[in-house]
Amino acid sequence: MNQPARTPFVAALADAPLPASGVAWLDQARRENLVAFAEAGLPDTRVEAWKYTALRALSQRSFAAGDAQAARRAVDPVALALPGIEGPALVFVNGVFRADLSLLDDVPPGVSLQPLSGALTHAPDPLRFALSRRYREPSDAFARLNGAFATDGAVLRVAAGAKVAAPVRLLFIGAAAERDVAWHVRDLVELGEGAELALIEQHLGAGEQAHLGTRLADFTLHADAALHHVVLQQAGAGSSLVRRSHYRLDARAQAHLHVLELGATLARHDVRAELVGDAAVFHTHGAFLPDGRQHIDTQLAIHHQARNTVSASTWRGVASGRGRGVFRGAIVVNTGADGTDASLNNKNLLLSTQAEIDTKPELEIYADEVKAAHGATVGQLDERALFYLRSRGIPGEQARTLLTTAFARAPFESLPDDALRQHIDQLLLSRLPA
Repeated sequence: MNQPARTPFVAALADAPLPASGVAWLDQARRENLVAFAEAGLPDTRVEAWKYTALRALSQRSFAAGDAQAARRAVDPVALALPGIEGPALVFVNGVFRADLSLLDDVPPGVSLQPLSGALTHAPDPLRFALSRRYREPSDAFARLNGAFATDGAVLRVAAGAKVAAPVRLLFIGAAAERDVAWHVRDLVELGEGAELALIEQHLGAGEQAHLGTRLADFTLHADAALHHVVLQQAGAGSSLVRRSHYRLDARAQAHLHVLELGATLARHDVRAELVGDAAVFHTHGAFLPDGRQHIDTQLAIHHQARNTVSASTWRGVASGRGRGVFRGAIVVNTGADGTDASLNNKNLLLSTQAEIDTKPELEIYADEVKAAHGATVGQLDERALFYLRSRGIPGEQARTLLTTAFARAPFESLPDDALRQHIDQLLLSRLPA
């Protein structure tokens, strides 16, 4: 079988030297992932998972494999503050941990928070199961790159029974460099039995840059654990950001995910959940707002594998300019997952004639006694609602802004943190057309 022709993207990274860890199993996994990437290259639109996200432009670009100066890149600490939020934070710049920007003095009892680079230096073997993974699917190009090159990220563990009051923050920053860089982070988050954690994940840009960032994250929730996870994606305007978040929930565990996608020229987020324990609960809420020539792609796949599990997903898309949004929401109810209650709803607005949103809900059921529903719409603002507001004396443009903001805000009404909810409101107001 003939291998695909090497594009500039593949050639630059496939021939780059791999980081050496001195850990035999890790170095072997890195080599195998890089070989798999070099052989397969980037997926094209014939790969179902990438049907609506073409990578032709990215394939013609070349990136340096990592940033040797990342530890010294200038980043304004004030720009990293989140109004009303205090607590420990790990900060990564171009994929490298920055102790000078991180906040680790007040890590609460029961929480272990450290960079992956430190964990690999002192105790690599407990990480072997996650980091020795090989990625074999046609859609796994960026996972292979991450498996080959990621040397840093967050390792966050919460002890059984620990109730963590202050949120923990993970910040990933793309900073300006002398040339375009491909950076990678690998995160591992584990909540012990009955543990509770609020986690805020932020993606930011510092200066003009057009980097590629990849992130792989594994979230393991043991029995009765509860995770509240908020993602604020405001990556640099010229950057590309590809992420995969995998959640595994044991019996009665609960994960509540809120996502706001605003940044990057190309942004892709694969959210995968496995509900493997009886009565596990997975709720997702999100909004994506592509503008200009942005392309924002969200892939949601929820697998119900145990009895009496629950998932509910509410997503909104608002596209303006020549922005393009993609949303795929897939729910699979496996054999034996009786009593499942699953729902998914995706509504989308087009604010210009050149904007586009592609939405694809999917539902597969292989069990009895299941309650499941899904739906998706793409349209424009309700003219009747606009007429009502204008009849009450509200100017047309202001009425449109009010309706659009309320539409995009809906997924975040369930967010329990008032400060975060207000911050998201401000982000939406500053982003939506006035």
